[in-house]
Amino acid sequence: MTRDDAMQLLTEFTKNPNLVKHALAVEAAMRAYARRFGKDEETWGLVGLLHDFDYEMYPDPADHPFKGAEILRERGWPEEIVEAVVAHADYGGIERDTDLKKSIYAVDELTGLIVATALVRPDKKLQSVKVSSVKKKFKSKGFAASVDRDLISRGAEELGDSLDELIEVVLEAMQGIAEELEL
Repeated sequence: MTRDDAMQLLTEFTKNPNLVKHALAVEAAMRAYARRFGKDEETWGLVGLLHDFDYEMYPDPADHPFKGAEILRERGWPEEIVEAVVAHADYGGIERDTDLKKSIYAVDELTGLIVATALVRPDKKLQSVKVSSVKKKFKSKGFAASVDRDLISRGAEELGDSLDELIEVVLEAMQGIAEELEL
């Protein structure tokens, strides 16, 4: 399976451009973590692209990401990718026993906080966002209130990273595709 296959599947199920951008942000973060761990960047990127591909059609936690997993299996995607997609959800019932599963869990929610941080900057640019800016917004519970800070903290802990390290890796990855993210 290729990135083109993943993009085709993503855009087949996801019409909201912001959800597509979220997938691109998570893909970039996953690729960065693959490099950090010396793992297969392509596979990790595919997980990032596909982790929420079913969300627009099946947003209920009873369905997402389980419907997506069914679709992936029906279409012949490798089980490693399917399990990692399910593992990104706290309630997925998949043990996060690999760096791949831990990474998708850790980076997913954080990408949303980083986007929100960029959007309140005067220039609305990712390039002007610093780790300290994200950390400050992380501590402000009223800012981007739907972002689960406990999940981000657990993700960093499971990876063995500090919160600062997690933010730095994800922010730099997203800054590398800022144009695609229109930020």
